[in-house]
Amino acid sequence: MLRRSALALLAVALSGPAFAQAYPTKPITLIVPFAAGGPTDLMARIVGERMSKELGQQFIIDNVTGAAGSIAMGKLAHAAPDGYTIGIGHLGTNVVNGIIYKNLNYDLLNDLVPIARLPSNPLLVVTSNQVPAKDLKELVAYLKANADKVSGGTAGLGSASHIGALAFNAVTGTNYQLVPYRGTGPAVQDLIANQIQIMIDQSSNSLPHVRAGKIRAYAVTSKERSTAAPDIPTAAEAGFPGIEVVIWHGLWAPKGTPPEIIARLNAAAVAALQDPEIRRKLEDLGQDIPTPEQMQPAAFGAFQRAEFAKWKPIIEKANVKVE
Repeated sequence: MLRRSALALLAVALSGPAFAQAYPTKPITLIVPFAAGGPTDLMARIVGERMSKELGQQFIIDNVTGAAGSIAMGKLAHAAPDGYTIGIGHLGTNVVNGIIYKNLNYDLLNDLVPIARLPSNPLLVVTSNQVPAKDLKELVAYLKANADKVSGGTAGLGSASHIGALAFNAVTGTNYQLVPYRGTGPAVQDLIANQIQIMIDQSSNSLPHVRAGKIRAYAVTSKERSTAAPDIPTAAEAGFPGIEVVIWHGLWAPKGTPPEIIARLNAAAVAALQDPEIRRKLEDLGQDIPTPEQMQPAAFGAFQRAEFAKWKPIIEKANVKVE
């Protein structure tokens, strides 16, 4: 009896403010739902390295790939809620997957606790250099005239590039073949080699190849031009105002993680994005930095739910689902 009481008291102590105040006392695992080298992985490493300095503990990157990030988010949802396992995700992994995957063993909106909203970036409409179109209107006409000859790459079902392709096709009335890859990197390499002809890809991933002249960019999918590529017009400026897709990122923890630990992690994330060197690195990749207010857990959670409500009818209309 005394032993059980002692254990109960210990459990309370380990979950209370005193424990949270000491946190962290060991390295923190950061689950990344895509392979190393992609835009989400790159953001995890940039932000995670700076957060580790703020918290005084190493961040261990755990790349868990497969099923458009749903395997990684499932691992996170079932991890111990002690602050030593957190995850990074984005619009695809933490909104769209909850709509298209019907048999997830976790609830995206209720089994994961928001920590902080991270930077977002628009997509770029890019093609291989073999595509003859000179602007977006010419590209749309080319896609319609060659629908049976053109293939577009995505990083997998529910990925940012898949979401972008759905939005692009819905607005432009195009219907080229979509080829799913196991990540953005292989898809871009095939785009450069003209094995596929088009991608609607995250600017942080495709912009370096555009600058190197390996692929061609036609438009950015945000309301305003990217500060990293001011010479590329918005889709609206190029004649298609309905194409507005911005891929935002964020950090989450398993449900049940003490709020004091969530607050500690949030403070570290906010400090990381206020660092001028970190901001420069992210802005060079075409990322837009959220305000500290937008990064707060409650504000980020409300934003995620609003995004879920926005995308649910779009995804369902496209009849995209996985049983």
